Amino acid sequence: MGGGDPHIHVETNVVRAEAATRDVLAATFGLVGDLPSVVTTGCGLRVPYAMTSSRPDRVTCLACREYAHHTHLRFAGEVERLSRMPGSIFSPAQGRLAAERHRALAREFSDGEG
Repeated sequence: MGGGDPHIHVETNVVRAEAATRDVLAATFGLVGDLPSVVTTGCGLRVPYAMTSSRPDRVTCLACREYAHHTHLRFAGEVERLSRMPGSIFSPAQGRLAAERHRALAREFSDGEG
């Protein structure tokens, strides 16, 4: 990256919610791993972690917004399918709630320009 990119991007693993994972580990074990200094984004650039966000209202890179929109929609479908499988650890109702949340996030990423 050339340092002149003013946009806020989204990480390629936007659905994994790294911050939430770190919070659970910190609360449970009192341990927190280091954040990466540079990450790959939905638009294919490698940018400093500080120039990324998983919040739709903060992401200004249009290509990253589109990437996050499609990623959340795809994940919503996967969650619903998995929740209906025999032996699933979460119920179809829980799967629907999680899918609705990701579809709402997908809509937020597709609305406006960040």
